[in-house]
Amino acid sequence: MDPKSPLNRSSGATGILGIGNILLRDEGFGVHCVQRLQEEYLLPGDLRVLDGGTAGIMMAPFMESVQTLYVIDTINLDHRPGTIRCFSDQDIRTGNIQGMMSPHQVGLLEILALCRLRERAPERVELITIVPADISTGLGLSPALQPRVATVLSLLRRKLAEQGIGLRAGHA
Repeated sequence: MDPKSPLNRSSGATGILGIGNILLRDEGFGVHCVQRLQEEYLLPGDLRVLDGGTAGIMMAPFMESVQTLYVIDTINLDHRPGTIRCFSDQDIRTGNIQGMMSPHQVGLLEILALCRLRERAPERVELITIVPADISTGLGLSPALQPRVATVLSLLRRKLAEQGIGLRAGHA
C-alpha cells in the first residue's frame, strides 16, 4: 500500500462518523453532531470527521483509513429519550446490548465485517448512541435531543483527550 494513501493507518488517525437520516428528525442525530463539531472546533490533522448520512457501503474507505473510529448514531432501547450509551463493536456483535441501532446497524456491522475481511478494519470502534424521542418525517432534532448534541460532543472530547487528541473551540 502506498504510504501516502489516505487508507494508510500507520499515522494512527482517529475518525468520527455521524450517521443517520436528517429527514427523520432525531434519526439524524449523528449527522447533527458531526456538523456541529466541524462548525465549532478546530480539528487536528490526525482527526478525520465524516457526515456519513445514510451512505452505507460508501463509508468503507473512511472506516478503513483510521485506527480508532467513533460512530455516533441512534439506538432503540427501552430507556428515556435522550439516554446516551456507549458500546464497542464487540458489544453489538456478541449481543451484549438489549436494543437495536438505527436502521444503519446492520449496514454498519456489515461494513465493519467487510473491512475486517479486507484486513483494513479500524483497530478500535466505539459506538456513541442515543435514544431518539421523535423519528417522524421532519427536519431538526426534537426538543429532547437538541441539548444532547453538546453532551455527546463533550463526551467525545473527553474520549479524544484520553487518546491525546485535543479539540479547541474555533473555526478552521
